[in-house]
Amino acid sequence: MRDIVLYLQMHQPKRIRPYSIFDIGERHDYFDSYDQHTDNRVIFNKVAHKSYHPMIALLKRLVDDVPNFSVNLGLSGVFLEQCEEYDPALLRAIKELVATGKVELAAETYFHSLAFFYSQFEFEKQVAMHTEALERHFGITPTVFRNTELAYNNDLGRWAEESGYKAVLTEGWDPVLNWRSSHYLYAPMNATKTALFLKDYRLSDDLAFRFSNRQWTEWPLTFEKYKNWIDALPEEEKLINLFMDFETFGEHQWADTGIFDFVEDFFRSWCASDNRAVTFTEALAAHPVHDAIDMPGTVTWADNERDLSAWTGNAMQQEAVNALYSLEDSVLRTGDDELIRDWRLLQTSDHLYYLSTKWFDDGNVHAYFSPYSSPYDGFLCYLNAIRDIRYRVFEHGERGLPGRG
Repeated sequence: MRDIVLYLQMHQPKRIRPYSIFDIGERHDYFDSYDQHTDNRVIFNKVAHKSYHPMIALLKRLVDDVPNFSVNLGLSGVFLEQCEEYDPALLRAIKELVATGKVELAAETYFHSLAFFYSQFEFEKQVAMHTEALERHFGITPTVFRNTELAYNNDLGRWAEESGYKAVLTEGWDPVLNWRSSHYLYAPMNATKTALFLKDYRLSDDLAFRFSNRQWTEWPLTFEKYKNWIDALPEEEKLINLFMDFETFGEHQWADTGIFDFVEDFFRSWCASDNRAVTFTEALAAHPVHDAIDMPGTVTWADNERDLSAWTGNAMQQEAVNALYSLEDSVLRTGDDELIRDWRLLQTSDHLYYLSTKWFDDGNVHAYFSPYSSPYDGFLCYLNAIRDIRYRVFEHGERGLPGRG
């Protein structure tokens, strides 16, 4: 018997409209757009129609019909907000799925930010906001943590242990694992209470990136072939972690590729063969920790490098993120809830991702997700919004305001 931990991340950013230098000091509506490429309502509803609704319905069929099937979800705070605003029926469907008791939700940063690497105060504030949102919507307090983009290092492992989390998710990256397999539970360095779930990036990316690629030597991928690959693993490797964006199903891999039929057929077959798809908690109860993993450098699930270079790899990205976080104390001291919220929405990692200037396959992926005609156009919109944040701070005369908010 083997266990699959299926984790799907649901997130949509609030994209910045074409915000020009002439808007600074005049308009603060960075996220309200009627441009087809940055209109958040239009984009959310499109993805909901293609991906969220059909996949949630599919998962509900599986949890209802298949005794050994459970699933794990990540729901960013900005995703939940857009559900409430743009598609309340989707939020109700997610709540019905979670109410089955066969879904586990992961903790994360509310604004899908990289705050851990820039501000411990802001990071912990956003984690607390996210936990409150899950408790309010679902009556659930998460016990497993997933940092934005699976970004992890030893410091995050230490923080998770000190914060009482049972486990953290990250990438099972070969240079870190060396000869070891991702098909076990591991532990952060010097941890005694917290475990690590390591993504099997090959099997995950077969679905997330390669499934519809007709140039791939394994195309077409059938559920029988995929199951045979897992069955052929060494007998002692009992835990398979499949982590991917929820939008893989229907948005990145369109319905006409057969992705929905593949998922349903595979998991029905998998669970009928004395195997399980389990929650994090079920996996922790069934599998011992195999070893400790040392990650002094940061590992993520993005690009060929699997580091932070997808968001901080060029001078534009570095200038933007440093400018944003340099405003932290000033913004919080204003006590202006609307200003603070806008500043936090600008922390969403997608904004930095759109500024990447990488080439080849990684560059193509960045360009696919970006709403801008080029990284340079995205940089101008983003930096202009940051400049307007600075303008609003000085409007408050924040230098005379006491305390940290």
